[in-house]
Parts: sequence; C-alpha cells; structure tokens
Amino acid sequence: MSVPSEDEARSWAAPSASGFQRRLSVPTGPSSVADRGTISHWTTSIHSVFTFLWGKVNEPLRLLMLCVFSTVWYCRQRLLNWWTLCFQGKKSPSVQAEVDLHAYCASEWKGDTQQAREMRKAYEDLFLRHHIKHLRQVRGDYYCVLRAVLFQIFSQGISFPSWMKERDILKLPERLLYSQGCNWVQQFSFGPEKYTGSSVFIKLRKCLDCLKNQWTEIIGTKDQEQRQKMCRLLFAAEDKEYKLYEAVKFLMLYQVIEAHEKMRNGQDIPSFFALLFSRDTSSDPLSFMMNHLNSVGDTAGLDQIEMFLLGYSLEVKIKVFRLGMFGKEDFLICHPEEVPREWQEVFLLTEDDVHYFIPIIRR
Repeated sequence: MSVPSEDEARSWAAPSASGFQRRLSVPTGPSSVADRGTISHWTTSIHSVFTFLWGKVNEPLRLLMLCVFSTVWYCRQRLLNWWTLCFQGKKSPSVQAEVDLHAYCASEWKGDTQQAREMRKAYEDLFLRHHIKHLRQVRGDYYCVLRAVLFQIFSQGISFPSWMKERDILKLPERLLYSQGCNWVQQFSFGPEKYTGSSVFIKLRKCLDCLKNQWTEIIGTKDQEQRQKMCRLLFAAEDKEYKLYEAVKFLMLYQVIEAHEKMRNGQDIPSFFALLFSRDTSSDPLSFMMNHLNSVGDTAGLDQIEMFLLGYSLEVKIKVFRLGMFGKEDFLICHPEEVPREWQEVFLLTEDDVHYFIPIIRR
C-alpha cells in the first residue's frame, strides 16, 4: 500500500475554499421569499393602523392643546402666585424671623470690653424698661432703614398717608415735569441703576405702581397672620422689594419739592425742612436729589434729617433706640418729634447708627 504524498494529505484535510463557501451559503427558496413578504405586510398594516388612529385623534388633540394653552394664559396670574409661594417663598427674606433679645445679645456681645459691657446693659434696659423681648434682624445694605420702616407699615396694616389718598401717585412724575417744570427729575438714580431721559419716568411709574398695588393688597388683608405671610414673601422678592424703596425715595423728593415751593411763597413748613435746606449740599430740591437721595441704596443710607423726611412722607412716627447712646438723652429719638395724634408709630433699634433692626413691641 503506497503512502500518500504530503500534498495529497494536505488536500484531503482542508477542503477547497469554494466548496466551504458553497456549504455556508443558504439557497434562496420559496420560504425565504415568503418571510420577507410577511414582514412587509405587517409593516404596511401597522403603518395603516397608526395613520388611521392619528386621523381620528388629530383634531381632538389639537383642540385639547388649545384649551390647555387658553387655560394657562387665563390663569397665568394665579399660577405665578403659586410659583412665588412654592419657590420664591423659600428664598432668604431680607427681614428675618423674630429672635429672642437676650439670646441675640449673648451671641453678639460676649467679650469683656467696655463696649460689650455697655451693649449688654443697653439690651437689658430694653427688656426691663421698654418690655422688648424679641427683635428682627434686617439686611444691612443701604436700604436698611427703608426696609425696616416699610416692613412694619405693611405688617401692621398701616394705611396710606392722607396726602397720597388725595393724589394719584402714578401721575406725580409727569406732574413734576410738565406742570412744575422739574425736568431735572430725569437725573433721578435708582440705587446702583442709572437711567436717562424718558426711561427714568417709565421706571418711576413701575416703582410707584408696585408700591401702590402691594400696599393696597396688604392693608386689604385683615388677618394678621396672613398679612405677616404676605410680608415674608414680599421681602424675599428682591425685584419687587427694591421697587418699593425707590418709590419711597421719589415720594420723599416730591415732599421736598412741595416744601421748597411753600417756603418760597412764605408758607409754614415743618422745622426739619429748614435744617435740610440750610445745608450747602441740599439747599434746593435738585441739590438734595443729586447729593443725597441718589446715593441712597447705592453708596449711602439715610442720615438723621432724611429720617425726619421719611417719617413725614409716610406719616408715621419713627422711634429709634440708639444703643450706642445708652444712658444719654439721645438714647431714644423720634422722627419727626411732633406729629398728629392719628399717625402710627414704628420702631427701630441700632447699635451704630448705620445698621438697623426691628424691636418687637407687643401692644
């Protein structure tokens, strides 16, 4: 028996490539064609079903979307209020919740310096003689006094000043411009924001409108707890809050213009106006605005004379406990000092005549 050669053995062990490929290839038969036809049939059927269903729901769906859009547009103010309540209310308010007077004093004035000892005595005097047991901390920016005063006016439900009830404050900017010739009002500054020309009057109207609407809404709420809740939300909404302060600044300017006109006509004016106009930097309404009022909220707060003006403009008596003056005559001062009996009182507390808190006085 002959032994096969090496080439013959290799050919027996490895089939040809063409033969291997023939064995792997699947012949196209009637069953394969039928499968493809079945897939095509199902695809066509599914497409037909979806086309039919879309034709049925297309018009109702469009009507439904139109109804939803119309409902959202009609209820947009309520939805906005809900959004504010749920989300904006979670922001840190610029007027904090009440804290215990003794606890605050103990945490802030721990040392054994002369100033710390005097401050502790002053706080103890507030507790014993004036029956103040709690206070509210107020954000210490350059709107601090305006913030503390407005918060108390709103939370106590104090009504509009009598002079504001007799005038539409939204028309005051144009009245100053066209009737009294005060075109320089166009240089009014909104804290760090600067505007020029007619844009100043547009901004002023927005601020005055915000003040009027918020004040009207809050004093219309008789429930004290609900009013407090509204104040917490308002003083956490920075955009609205700053509009309030700028509106009050403008009302102060309006009172200065009115008082200056009365003084020129020889009419009586409150005594603090004489002090205001005696300063070189505020001898007339324009200089008062440029040198003092425009800086409020930006680089300066209110000084003592301007706090008289604030109380006079809002028709409230502002009582200030100045703890740095404890044991002296000026420990408790009033802005203005003599006011009509019907004016309400608001209270401030300061350690340095710069930053102000709200002392809580239970009546």
